[in-house]
Amino acid sequence: MKAAQACKDFNNPTGIETDEEWNEIRPWLRPVLLNLVGCKRVLLQDATFKNSPSWCLHPLSCENITLHRVKVFNPWYSQNGDALDLESCNKALIADCIFDAGDDAICIKSGKDEDGRRRGEPCQNVVVLNNTVLHGHGGFVVGSEMSGGVKNVYVANCTFLGTDVGLRFKSTRGRGGVVEGIYIDRINMIDIPHEPLLFDLFYGGKGAGEETEEELAGRMKAAIPPVTEETPAFRNIHISNVNCKGSGRAMFFNGLPEMPIENVTVKNVVISQAKSGIVISQAKQVELENVRIETKGDELQIKNTTDLKVNGQVFTNETSKAQPVAL
Repeated sequence: MKAAQACKDFNNPTGIETDEEWNEIRPWLRPVLLNLVGCKRVLLQDATFKNSPSWCLHPLSCENITLHRVKVFNPWYSQNGDALDLESCNKALIADCIFDAGDDAICIKSGKDEDGRRRGEPCQNVVVLNNTVLHGHGGFVVGSEMSGGVKNVYVANCTFLGTDVGLRFKSTRGRGGVVEGIYIDRINMIDIPHEPLLFDLFYGGKGAGEETEEELAGRMKAAIPPVTEETPAFRNIHISNVNCKGSGRAMFFNGLPEMPIENVTVKNVVISQAKSGIVISQAKQVELENVRIETKGDELQIKNTTDLKVNGQVFTNETSKAQPVAL
C-alpha cells in the first residue's frame, strides 16, 4: 500500500506527487491539536486540552508567548502524544501548568536536520516555572529536533511524578545545531523508572527503556565522522538543587566521540533508591559537586571523558574501559 510506505516516518510523508496520492494518505496523518505559527503576544491561560491525535500544543516561530495555568491530559500510551512542543520560539514563559503526556511533556525544539538548519531559528529566551508533570517520556526535554539551536533557557521549581526520564537532552548525528546556556534549578522527582538526568547524543527515536543495550551499542560502533554542520553540540548546561526519590540509573551522559558533551555542572543533587549510579561517557569539563547517590551499584563510572571534576578533584579517563569513581 502506497500510503503505508509514504508514512513510515510519522507525519512526514515522502514520494507523494499528485492530489490523488495526497487524498489516499490523509487518514494516516494525525494532526496537532493546537498549532500556532508565526504569532506574537500570545496568552494561553486557564485552558485544558485533552486527547490530541499527535502533539497537543505546538507553538512554532512565535514571539512573546505565555502559557499560564494550562493543563494537558493525554493517555500514557498515546504515540507521539507530546504535551507541549515549543519550537523556534523567542521569549516564552511556561508557568503553573500541569502536563500528563503520552510522550515528552515540556519539549524544546527548533527544527529537524537540514530543514531546521536552513530555517535557522533557535528556540531562545525561555522561562519554565512551577510546572508539574504527571507522566511522560521526559519531564523537561530538549530535542531531538534542535537543528536551529536552543539557548538561554531557565527551568525552576518543577515537579516530575513518574515520568520515564526527568531532565532529558537528546539528539543524534545529522541534526546539527547548538544547545547552550541552559540553567535548571530546584527540581523534585519521584519514581523515575529510568534516568532523572539523561544526555543521549545517540538517540534512536525510541522512548527510554524501549531500546535494548545491544541496539544502542550497535549505533555507537559506527565509524566516527568528521565534525560538520550536521554535528549537534550540547554545552554550557548548569543543573542544581535536584531531589529524586526512586529511579533507575541515576544519570547517563552519552556524548559523541567527535563532539563530547561540554561544560556541564551538576550541583547539590540527591538521588535516593536508585537502581544504579552515574555513567559519564564522551564528555569533557563536567563538574559534580555535592552530589549524593544512594545505590547498591557503582556510584560513578567514567569512560572516554576528560576533565571531570568531582568535589574539586579532577579525574581523566580517555581509555575505552569504564573507570569507577567513588563520590
